[in-house]
Amino acid sequence: MARLPRLVLPGLAHSLIQRGHGSRAVFENDDDRQSYLEALREAASVQKVAVHAYALRDDAVQLLVTPPQAAALSQMVQAVGRRYVSAHNRRYGRSGTLWEGRFRCAVIERGPWTLAALRWIDGQPAMTSAPHRAGGARSLMLVDPPEFWALGNTPFEREAAYRVLQAQGIAPEEAEALGAATVGGWALGSPSFIQQLAVESSRPVRPRPRGRPPRR
Repeated sequence: MARLPRLVLPGLAHSLIQRGHGSRAVFENDDDRQSYLEALREAASVQKVAVHAYALRDDAVQLLVTPPQAAALSQMVQAVGRRYVSAHNRRYGRSGTLWEGRFRCAVIERGPWTLAALRWIDGQPAMTSAPHRAGGARSLMLVDPPEFWALGNTPFEREAAYRVLQAQGIAPEEAEALGAATVGGWALGSPSFIQQLAVESSRPVRPRPRGRPPRR
């Protein structure tokens, strides 16, 4: 079965995941994570990709980003990979690839689903961007999406509201939907959003129903 082209839509948030090759660790320590973030900051600046959130797990990276054009997303990830992998291999005396194939991503509808994706990534058991929005140190790299700004009229109100949301946790069905869409490369949003993308896109935007189609 031919591999589907990646679904990337400029101006919309994308939930992205990139795993380590063979489930191996891509970060040995926080110095590695800071090295990755510096590479991400530079590449995102060059490609003008807005980085909203990150989670640096031991064996994977998750991001929420908005590209200004379709090609910018891949170009950013490739630039980060070249810089980080080269430095990582030199540091640990290794060679070869670090990542498992190409990255995967899901297009996310503006509104509740983008806020859910932000909370999902910030809530991962990893080094995340959560402190940036919860009253901790602010990151110059991160761009808060409109959905975060809508949580309050002042920074204090927004941070307090976000802390409450994070304490509540994300609904299991939302987390499952976000994970499945990200790994599968699908779009995630309301039925009308999915229907509109299905009309406009040259490739499927959601999984096909399992089983045979009904007989007519």
